Amino acid sequence: MEADADARSLNWATAWMCVTFTRRLGPEEVFARYGADPDRARLLDADEASNLPSGDSGEGAVSLLRSGRLGDWAFCVEEDGVIGSWGEPLAELSRGTETYSVLTTDGLDVFQYWRDGECVENFEPGMEHTRPEQPGPWWDRVEAALTAHEAENVGMAPVVALVLDHLGITLDDATLARPWPSLTLAEDDAPSAPLGDTYAGEGPVPPQLSPEE
Repeated sequence: MEADADARSLNWATAWMCVTFTRRLGPEEVFARYGADPDRARLLDADEASNLPSGDSGEGAVSLLRSGRLGDWAFCVEEDGVIGSWGEPLAELSRGTETYSVLTTDGLDVFQYWRDGECVENFEPGMEHTRPEQPGPWWDRVEAALTAHEAENVGMAPVVALVLDHLGITLDDATLARPWPSLTLAEDDAPSAPLGDTYAGEGPVPPQLSPEE
C-alpha cells in the first residue's frame, strides 16, 4: 500500500481531528478506555453520525467518536475533539497493547506512540524544538512524509497515511463513510483533563517524555 496514494484519499485527516489506532481491541473496549459507555454506541454511517451533537457548547466540549476494527487494529476517529491525544486515555488504550495517536487542530499537530501504558514517542511534527533528545524511529519518517507534501494543504493526512501503511490497513474516506459504531463523549467525562499547557489556545500539549531505547 502506497502512503502517497492514501494521503490523497484521506480528506477526513486534513482538518481538525484526532485518530488512535490500538492493536487487538474491539470498538466496545476502545470506547470504554476513552471513558465512554459502549452501550450508547449506534451503528451509523458518516452522514448519520454528523447529526449527533458535538463541538463546543455552553456545557463544554463534546467529541464525536467513531470506532471499528480493521485487521488486528482498532481505530477511533474523533471529530471536534482532542481526547485521543491526552495522556491518561492513551495510557488506558495502550495498556497491555500499543497505540498510535495523530492529532491535528488549527494550532497544534501531535504524533504519539504508546506501549503498555507508557509514552514511547511524542512530538509535534514540523516543530524542531519538540524533537526528543534521543529521537525514536518515527521522527524522521514523519518529517519525511510531511516534507513530501509541504506544498499541499493536507494537514496530517500524510502522517496518517504513513501509520496506515505501517499497520497494513486502509481507512480512506470511503471506508470511514461506512456504518461504524458511533457515540459522543463530553471532555469532562473522559479519564482526565488534558495534561500540559495549551498551545495558541487550541488544545492540550501532551508532556514531552523521553522515548524508550
